[in-house]
Amino acid sequence: MITLKSKREIEGMDKAGSILAHIHEEMRDFIRPGITTMDVNDRMEELIRAAGAKPEQIGFEGYPYATCTSPNDVIAHGFPEKSFTLKNGDLLSLDTVISIDGYFADSCWSYEVGEVSDEVDRLMDVTLRSLYLGIEQCVPGKRIGDIGHAIQTYAEGEGYSVVREFVGHGIQPTMHEEPMVPHYGTKGRGLRLKEGMTLTVEPMINTGDWRAKVDDNGWTARTVDGSLSCQFEHTFVITSGKPKILTMQSLDKHSQRLNLDEFAIDYNFDN
Repeated sequence: MITLKSKREIEGMDKAGSILAHIHEEMRDFIRPGITTMDVNDRMEELIRAAGAKPEQIGFEGYPYATCTSPNDVIAHGFPEKSFTLKNGDLLSLDTVISIDGYFADSCWSYEVGEVSDEVDRLMDVTLRSLYLGIEQCVPGKRIGDIGHAIQTYAEGEGYSVVREFVGHGIQPTMHEEPMVPHYGTKGRGLRLKEGMTLTVEPMINTGDWRAKVDDNGWTARTVDGSLSCQFEHTFVITSGKPKILTMQSLDKHSQRLNLDEFAIDYNFDN
């Protein structure tokens, strides 16, 4: 069932989104060469709990950690590991869901570890632009297929591939709600979007093949060819005008370079 959110629910999700956005900002200064992905997870959990929020991923369908740490060829759901030490040039995607007072927020940021190559840098730019191109399609009257079409057309036009196995989704009153939001698709097809829907868009963009393989842990999904993968994600609400991003409180390095005035989206840096 798809629910249209009340003003009270949106305000609660906005609070959760603000907290998660600020945590991602703090993680930007924490992530560096020489620390492990388990260090990253532990710091993320510490910040979530210090903010009075709950790390919702712990225990979700048996997932044991507060966040997903996905380096380099890992597409999604990377297990934090004490044995995986980040090195200069790595790309790390950090996907986290929190709740506070029963309201949810879900966001993934990708981070450079030290100094990265031009290949990593450009992949991050294309992935973030893909995210915003998808979100700006989310206005009343548009359809789910318009989101995926915008992302796929742009990313493939830039020479990248779009992961099919994992998709965006509705959010609230639980972590994953209907509708599912593919990052590929046909313009004008699928469910019609309505004011009050709260969704995530979270494109995973690869430099090589779009297909995934899953590690023996049953969670960690990697590119089949070892190519790089990058993900960015926001939680947002469909309004009567522009979609409003709830998990964005400042401009990261790549957003600054993209110039958000190019996109028909709204965001609030005042929380």
